[in-house]
Amino acid sequence: MRLLLCEKPSQAKDIAQVLGARRRGDGCWVGDGVTVTWCIGHLLETAPPDAYDARYKRWALADLPIVPERWRMQVKPKTAGQYKAVKRLLGEARELVIATDADREGEMIARELVEHCRYRGPIQRLWLSALDDASIRKALAALKPGADTFNLYHAALGRSRADWLIGMNMSRLFTLLGRQSGYQGVLSVGRVQTPTLRLVVDRDRAIADFVPAPYWTIEVQLLAGGTPFVAQWRAPEDTCDEQNRCLNQALAQQAAEAMRAVGEAQLVQLKTERMREAAPLPFDLGTLQEVCSKKLGLGAQETLDIAQALYETYKLITYPRSDCGYLPLSQHGEAPAILNALERADPALSILRPHLSPSRKSRAWNDAKVGAHHGIIPTAATQAFERLSGKHRAVYTLIRARYLAQFLPTHEYDRTQADFECGGQALRAVGKQIVEPGWKRALPEALAPAKGRDASTAQTLPALHQGQRYDVEQVNLKDLFTQPPKPFTEGDLIKAMKNVAKLVEDPRLKQKLKDTTGIGTEATRASIIQGLLDRGYLTKQGKALAATPAAFSLIDAVPRPIADPGTTAIWEQALDMVQSGEMPLEEFVAKQSAWMGKLVERCAGLRLSITGPALTGPKGAKPWKRKRSGKSATKAATKRPSRKTAG
Repeated sequence: MRLLLCEKPSQAKDIAQVLGARRRGDGCWVGDGVTVTWCIGHLLETAPPDAYDARYKRWALADLPIVPERWRMQVKPKTAGQYKAVKRLLGEARELVIATDADREGEMIARELVEHCRYRGPIQRLWLSALDDASIRKALAALKPGADTFNLYHAALGRSRADWLIGMNMSRLFTLLGRQSGYQGVLSVGRVQTPTLRLVVDRDRAIADFVPAPYWTIEVQLLAGGTPFVAQWRAPEDTCDEQNRCLNQALAQQAAEAMRAVGEAQLVQLKTERMREAAPLPFDLGTLQEVCSKKLGLGAQETLDIAQALYETYKLITYPRSDCGYLPLSQHGEAPAILNALERADPALSILRPHLSPSRKSRAWNDAKVGAHHGIIPTAATQAFERLSGKHRAVYTLIRARYLAQFLPTHEYDRTQADFECGGQALRAVGKQIVEPGWKRALPEALAPAKGRDASTAQTLPALHQGQRYDVEQVNLKDLFTQPPKPFTEGDLIKAMKNVAKLVEDPRLKQKLKDTTGIGTEATRASIIQGLLDRGYLTKQGKALAATPAAFSLIDAVPRPIADPGTTAIWEQALDMVQSGEMPLEEFVAKQSAWMGKLVERCAGLRLSITGPALTGPKGAKPWKRKRSGKSATKAATKRPSRKTAG
């Protein structure tokens, strides 16, 4: 019997339908010589400390660091029934096809079961990017040898074990140190969550420490043949800050008075330049979360959940947990069918027909930039579009627009810059005239103008002629203050996690963080932020995120490497070596264990001063209470979330 092992029940059902396996069995779909079964995420989890030694049920500094000599996996109680079904099927299978998600974690979900259940037969790998019938058939016809992706498993396992070492040891250490100072909460520490928390703490401190500085601008309204337009005063450079803001009030007042007195401005230079904007790339998940936060007010996890539903339930988009916005050249041949399907599903797109060119190849089509997954794009299976409403339709529309943009012309406009002299002062007016809307025709606000307006605030200048004079209608002197940095929204924080390389000085680590798109992964960033909210490290005030007092105290107390994004870059370099076969998994874990031991030794004597209310552990675990001997805290730090969300 040939067995296909999927990650989720919905994926298994889709693949089984294509294979003709339509008879329902015990935890599987059965067909002629083929069976399709599924996991429910991870069916196994890394055993907690007390599984290695009962004394670890009670937390004690003397027991740290906890480093397993032989790592153990255990069956997750909630999905034990499905584990039994998969184990039975692995025992009966003559051949296995791994059909879990095409990434590190997907590989681990399958391989840990293969190892735990001692399956020894041949293995092939199904590498899927979409769940519509055509994509499944295409992938089934191009199965990879199992050996090609095995090292993904070891890289994921190395990351998982290193996360366990930090989470279990540092969370226990700092919770116990907090307890010594009278703090009764759980202080959770993690490789990704703690550097992420530091980003918010640093931003909140920058806001709190910000001292407003006054500056002055002058806005001058001029007339050209009765048509008003606006020019801005250009103060002398030696009176401005690095952002060209005038800091000299007296000078600004004198300039305003001089321009009012003369009453006209002479155009001394006129320059028009044709500007061209290429279409933005299709979405990766992080960029989708950023845009949905800004345009739709959606949280990061909410956006991921919607995208996952569009992929799994509706079959309308390709794999959503992608960290890449580029597309493979081989996919370009599917463009005519996808474009036709999109228009059939939504007649409103017919206005784009004269402008769309299926043969156009934008910068998005680049094999060299595509990794395990390509950008998130619509599929040709558009039958479910009419069932979409509300947020699901809005997110799908954004994804669709980015794809359509690849087949529309470049956006072009003329940028006109007009420089004036007025009473010895310099003025500049800037105007924009759209020549070719291009890919912006596909934007939701362009397709439904009644529901939105063009975000552009650029003015259109009237006809101007160099050397001519124009009447000054109004001079507005404005006294303003510099503004503090804005608090993070979830979308902003996702962007900061992706671009965290800016905060790292070491050029090699900086480049590694750029190559790996920052800290966390596309699949985990939303859950990391949600975890910080659930644990009480962050709060939400409208869209804005704010760090709690305990978050400030923790960031000040933890060793710098734990809160430093550069640590993630070092890990990723090592994990790349594991994935390529250059470093054995055992060597990577041994190095992490030794490093963890040094951190525990260095921090064991710290005195913490934690302020604020006691924090809870993951998923609402109750705060530490002295009389319960740490039972609640043990549950909080040993209860392992899905490894796709662990931080």
